Amino acid sequence: MPRRELPEGTVLLDVTDASYASFAKEFLERTGHEALVCHGPSEGLCPLLAGAGCEKIDAAHGVVFQFDLDRPEHRTILARYQKILDPEIPIRVVVEHGQDRLYAELLAGTEVWAREPTAGDLDAFAAQVESADQSRSAED
Repeated sequence: MPRRELPEGTVLLDVTDASYASFAKEFLERTGHEALVCHGPSEGLCPLLAGAGCEKIDAAHGVVFQFDLDRPEHRTILARYQKILDPEIPIRVVVEHGQDRLYAELLAGTEVWAREPTAGDLDAFAAQVESADQSRSAED
């Protein structure tokens, strides 16, 4: 899929908690990062589950994923991200207690946060996204 042109450092916040999404988006934007939010579709299937593309994931240079991994469709979305995204695009997955062990195979290749990410976590993640962007730009 072609990547939509957004500024380097663009982060997709794929989260169910609206108040956390608001905090994270505001923090990232204050620190100079474009932040896109997805709470999942209001109706029907996620476009990725329906076999369609997604503009938000196409534009993402990094992903914070905070959906419930106990739900099969959420695991499928995460697996799809891992399949379609460049391996250098960092993915952080927020898990509930024990999900890191239960879904260890699915979580391979991602960094796991076993608690709600703080401003410091987001800042470090945004720096990693920038670093990955710079690395890809140097290769071009």
